[in-house]
Amino acid sequence: MAKERIYEIARRLGRESKEVLERAQELGLDVKTASSGLTEEDAQLVTLSFEEESADKQATEKQTTQAEEAPTPQERPEQAESEVPEAERPEETEPVAASEVEAAPETPAVVTVPAGVTVEGFAEAIGVPTGEVVKALLLMGEPAAAQAPMPEEAIDLVAEQFDAVVEVEAPSEQPAAPELPTFDDRPEDLQPRPPVVTVMGHVDHGKTTLLDQIRKTNVVAREAGGITQHIGAYQVTWNGRKITFIDTPGHEAFTAMRARGANVTDIVILVVAADDGVMPQTVEAISHAKAAGVEIIVAINKVDLPGADPARVRTQLTEHGLIPEEFGGETVTVEVSAATGQGIDQLLEMIDLIAQVNEYKANPKAPASGVVVESQLDKGRGPVATVIVRRGTLRRGDAIVSGAASGRVRAMLDENNQQLKEVPPGTPALIMGWDTVPTAGDPFEVVASEKEARAKAQAVENELRKEKAVIPTALERLEQLLESLRTQDEAELRLIVKTDTHGSLEAVKESIGKIGREGGRITIIHAAVGGISENDVALAEVTESIIVGFNVRPDGKARKAAEQKGIEIRTYRVIYELLDEIEQMLVGRLAPEEVERVLGTAEVRAVFKVPRVGTVAGCYVTEGEIVRGANARLLRQGVVVYDGKISSLRRFKEDVRTVASGFECGIGLENFNDVKEGDVIEAYQVAEVARQ
Repeated sequence: MAKERIYEIARRLGRESKEVLERAQELGLDVKTASSGLTEEDAQLVTLSFEEESADKQATEKQTTQAEEAPTPQERPEQAESEVPEAERPEETEPVAASEVEAAPETPAVVTVPAGVTVEGFAEAIGVPTGEVVKALLLMGEPAAAQAPMPEEAIDLVAEQFDAVVEVEAPSEQPAAPELPTFDDRPEDLQPRPPVVTVMGHVDHGKTTLLDQIRKTNVVAREAGGITQHIGAYQVTWNGRKITFIDTPGHEAFTAMRARGANVTDIVILVVAADDGVMPQTVEAISHAKAAGVEIIVAINKVDLPGADPARVRTQLTEHGLIPEEFGGETVTVEVSAATGQGIDQLLEMIDLIAQVNEYKANPKAPASGVVVESQLDKGRGPVATVIVRRGTLRRGDAIVSGAASGRVRAMLDENNQQLKEVPPGTPALIMGWDTVPTAGDPFEVVASEKEARAKAQAVENELRKEKAVIPTALERLEQLLESLRTQDEAELRLIVKTDTHGSLEAVKESIGKIGREGGRITIIHAAVGGISENDVALAEVTESIIVGFNVRPDGKARKAAEQKGIEIRTYRVIYELLDEIEQMLVGRLAPEEVERVLGTAEVRAVFKVPRVGTVAGCYVTEGEIVRGANARLLRQGVVVYDGKISSLRRFKEDVRTVASGFECGIGLENFNDVKEGDVIEAYQVAEVARQ
């Protein structure tokens, strides 16, 4: 249940926030500022104390009034006014309004400031000179210049000094262009549009070949001799109806668009090789498609190869929540060969069928808006971008804006290099006329003039500049999550689970499924075997999930991406610790914990056997520094195979204490000799941090 803040209680009672804060502290409640929250029970306690005080005050006032109700000098017949000494006569005064005698205390208005506000901006918001705020910070031991960011821990304290209540806007999780707006179009304005299809799947399972084969099959749709160019998307015609394919296979581009609020895809084709079956990246693609809530068609590719087993693929799909139609489910599967063209017609027929059932529609009469699919700086054409129009019709000469980029449509080309005069909904086109290269995945829209487009782009650029400095850390984001899990009636904890083996994965999933509380639930967004990758971080960002690893670690890229995006990664070696912490998270609490800091990583490039010493790993330090005596893990393809200490560290036969990034060294691990080329040694230290 949501908490009621001190200033809200003050406003409700018609009292000053400071008075209510002091009363709450007198009652022994743990509150520090006017922005502190109280539970419903504690808020009632504070309210009751003021009500009792008011009742006592009214009783006292009544007694005083009765005592003072005595005859005035004019009413006393025995003593005329003339008999009262002049010095004792009351002075004549103006009549005083009752409201002036006992004015209700003013509750300060709540001032909202953006995250990362400067000292000057904060002072302006609360209506005091900047110098006063700087002085207050200096006295608190927080020296800051006028243009420096206002220290977060000082905001409430400084605001109270000036009788103000300040709330800080939560920073947006992705400092990017705004999400595609929603429109309330009249039903009569909506017209059918082509479906937009993205191809995803494991590497080498035939995604690109499939896209090429679909384009070749549809060669009659374009003029003979036409020059086909890669623009990131293309259209084919099937049974007189068009289908748009995004020609950037892979879930990286798919997730990048979703991260910016641009869920452009209607249907995902999941390519699975019939001889390989479901692989780690297949599982990732399934998780991304499910998280987006789009239709999924499984293309079982390479059915012409020896060893192809489509039935095994369908069985494997059921393990990940995709039940094929052949097994009584709703997932469409099509057997194809991207190399020979077998099954391509059936695949297009299924796409067309799903499109007809879902009746994808858009309003072609509105100003155009959609999504940037690809963008680049072309030597001859300048900044260019491939867009897919989602609503309205894009025309030559339109003023456009996408994020921090703006311009006017100078020319539009399709994938056959043909000039286009207009682009209806669901259709891709290469756009020229941008003033700078827009960001792939950002929404775009048509506005009234170039001046308005430039103003919008400048506003987004200014916002980006401010937000880049205030992306919440993983710790801050976790604390926000724990607060919501504590206070919300219907809370959801979303997890991405990675483990070292399939056995561990099943055990962890099954055990997590048993954890629950009233009004709270756990959703596993993605679960797979292997190290924690950059793709896992991207999925966690889009779905607002926590990454949980059992006997696995994030690689360097994943760790850096998590730091940049504020994604929490928690790794464990004991399954009971993992389950215990997840249970604590679900109720919004975490016990004091040991937090690790990675000191450095080194890649094993050679292995040497040294008499009386054992195995020494010849390494190249790729990140940070390696410290002798530090805790260390040996990672093999992201899986932890050793956790101990660095017993020896040498450089050119000399014992050294540390070796920095970019240098080679010899590393000996305590009581461990099974080191192989390609392994990664991760040095780290542990500190205990208390969390509420």
